[in-house]
Amino acid sequence: MPAVVTVMTGASDTVDETTKSFAAGDEGALRAVYERYAPAVLRVAAASLPSRADAEDVVQTTFVTAWRSRESFDPAKGSLLVWLLTIARRRAIDLLRSHTRDEHVVKVLHSTGGGSPSGEPVRPERIVDRMVVLEALGELPPQQRQVLLLAFYDDLTHEQIAAATGLPLGTVKSHLRRGMTRLRQRWEVDGGAR
Repeated sequence: MPAVVTVMTGASDTVDETTKSFAAGDEGALRAVYERYAPAVLRVAAASLPSRADAEDVVQTTFVTAWRSRESFDPAKGSLLVWLLTIARRRAIDLLRSHTRDEHVVKVLHSTGGGSPSGEPVRPERIVDRMVVLEALGELPPQQRQVLLLAFYDDLTHEQIAAATGLPLGTVKSHLRRGMTRLRQRWEVDGGAR
């Protein structure tokens, strides 16, 4: 059953001067809107996401998106709070989908050739998934490919990869993140996200 979140802002959500100034592009109004509505946006995001860090990321992307698309806000269609919460909900869904795709790519990377752990034959679509991932790995820059292979095939930690490759820890993390992003993009293009 989905969580029910009650949002109380403590402020009237009629079209006030702050809302008008925000829609007109006043950066001071953006700050005021953030201070007024960020707690409500955070509560809604936290109710649907697994971690507070993810919820805080959604709050930030919500306000960045709202600021960039402020001309599309129409007070006649709804309040600023409802508009912000709609953006937040969409960002939370996008983040959950992204996590799901990342988990699927990781599962495919962890899969072994020749059969499933239960001894059953591997389904043809699973073989295609592995081929897509292996082909995409081959297209990565050599260091990114090496870092991903060490992480997923050799099951090394970030620190162990840094020690094994001589790369700084931050570079290892960047290679992993960028490599996973490229694999996920390739996965989506090839229709692998089922």
